[in-house]
Amino acid sequence: MNMNRQLYIDNLRLLVIILVVLQHIAVTYSGFGGWYYIEPGEIGIVQTIIFGFHQAFTQGYFMGLLFLIAGYFTPHSYDKKGAVLFVKDKLVRLGIPVLIYVIAIGPFLNFVIMGRRLGEYGFTVGGDGSLLASYVAYFRGFYFIGGTGPLWFALALLIFSILYAVLRKCVAQKTLANNRSFPKFPSILALILLISVCAFLIRLVQPIGTAIFNMQLGYFSQYVILFIVGIYCKRSGWLEKLEYKTGRAWLIWGISLGFVLFAVIMISGGALDDRLYLFDGGLTWQSAAYAVWESFVAVAMVIGLIALFKEKFNKQSKSIERLSRNAFSVFVFHSVIIVSLSLLFAPVNLIPIVKFVMVAIIGIPLCFLVTDLTIQRIPLLRKLFA
Repeated sequence: MNMNRQLYIDNLRLLVIILVVLQHIAVTYSGFGGWYYIEPGEIGIVQTIIFGFHQAFTQGYFMGLLFLIAGYFTPHSYDKKGAVLFVKDKLVRLGIPVLIYVIAIGPFLNFVIMGRRLGEYGFTVGGDGSLLASYVAYFRGFYFIGGTGPLWFALALLIFSILYAVLRKCVAQKTLANNRSFPKFPSILALILLISVCAFLIRLVQPIGTAIFNMQLGYFSQYVILFIVGIYCKRSGWLEKLEYKTGRAWLIWGISLGFVLFAVIMISGGALDDRLYLFDGGLTWQSAAYAVWESFVAVAMVIGLIALFKEKFNKQSKSIERLSRNAFSVFVFHSVIIVSLSLLFAPVNLIPIVKFVMVAIIGIPLCFLVTDLTIQRIPLLRKLFA
């Protein structure tokens, strides 16, 4: 084991990948969000509340945390490799997985597993046309541009990285480390407000649920800002200066106050009366309140989880190290495994929440097992998906 590595960051990344898989399983059985396969049927008020809070709370912070971690490692990578090698490395490590998904994994899911066909106006279930014709139409109609699936993250990170390299090249000066102390409470509140305002403004034109090239821009204020914060974390040594007691307080408030505020906003905002659309965007107080709640959860959970993992989980057993090696592979390939498993369970007559638990218990370990027995056994793929 390499003791010089910040193992808690590897463990955090592993946690987020597991949450990604869990989120997609939740979408399958709740119908909240978009996914390749969504189980039809009503879920009732109790399951609606459980799924709704789980998915909203997880969505509130998990990808923002992943972007912050990516931003944290960006300055050192650029300093070490220089602009040209930095961009080449990102094109290989991020661009090639995106191409693999767009060319092979996505079409395989839609055309083979789901049995969809692609006509002039998009996907149809059980439509006419051959598999080959649909595959050709997929590229000829430029549908592949939005066919990144979960790999929208890798594509977005590639864009962020290239923009960072361009800015660094234009500045033509190495950004030196500084000794700034960890941000105080007013600065953190200002960060929450900044993300909130940007999210609210973006959602005036790009509400939650809408996407451009498979990227839901309504969430991107958090992603962009936390990526930049990650860069500053590296330059300022903020992660090293973050005290456990500070992070623990933010984590407690993020979970407890996050739950209470979510309930208050949703009930008073009409979520139980089929008015969820008011929270997605537009000039509504619900959209503004939800943007503030989501940004609070993001910042509180990011600070809290980093402090918790740095203090309690800055080590790895051999099994966790092995899981960590498979994390990105699972991120890339989990959709095929989860969708296949969900279809296998489709005839089983159980309530959605029980199916969700069963598929999660079986599916998450299965994802790691499959990638460990395949990707990790092929040197080229092992290197690419490290």
